[in-house]
Amino acid sequence: MRPIATPKYESIADELREQIIGGALAPGAKLPALSEMKAIHGISDRTAFQAMQILLGDGLVESKPGSGYYVRERPIARRMVRSWYRDSAGQGSPWRADAAAQGIDGSWTSQSKSVTAPPAIAERLRLEPGSRVMRTEYLFTADGAPAYLSTSWEPMALTAGTEILLPEDGEHAGKGVADRFATIGITVTEAREELVPRTLTIGEAQTLRLRPGTPVLLIERTYYAGQKPVETADIVLPPHYRPVYQIPVG
Repeated sequence: MRPIATPKYESIADELREQIIGGALAPGAKLPALSEMKAIHGISDRTAFQAMQILLGDGLVESKPGSGYYVRERPIARRMVRSWYRDSAGQGSPWRADAAAQGIDGSWTSQSKSVTAPPAIAERLRLEPGSRVMRTEYLFTADGAPAYLSTSWEPMALTAGTEILLPEDGEHAGKGVADRFATIGITVTEAREELVPRTLTIGEAQTLRLRPGTPVLLIERTYYAGQKPVETADIVLPPHYRPVYQIPVG
């Protein structure tokens, strides 16, 4: 099989990307003007422009009208610990605890609504088509600034008529999934997570104050009581949030 040729603009973007990531081009540094890139690489206006658009889409550079392109300031990297004991009953909110450990005031806003489970969610929760779920959309904040997003779905067949029907209302608001379900006699035994790379939608970007198309990490998390799924969620992490998994040995 013949190797697939890499477009020139992708090669140029990759060269600049390596310089930015490696620190040769520091935050705030001005990148070569498009005319300079043309002269250096012997390329067309369009090719130079396409290379810069890739870096803009990566969130590595920013455009200042009338001035040119600059390496973006790097946001402070945040660690998000994903560990079995953080989500155990009696531990409360994993986000609030993890944020506090890093000296951050972690909080959130949310809104819940009863909906028909989308096909992909019904499959993850092992529900029949048309089943009702409680969908809750979260915006998590760190020191008041947007941090990351999460949307959770819980089968109403389990929660309807109970005090945990609305995850963020009542005396159990703000508690972790394991704590909440324990109050209705359901013991959460494990959580499974799948990491999926994708990019921000326009709506997500507006909420997080980032550019649409910015690469993010999606965590598809599902809690189980034995073999029965009791909650599933999509957690959208911006580039400066890094999931760190702590796994007990022995």
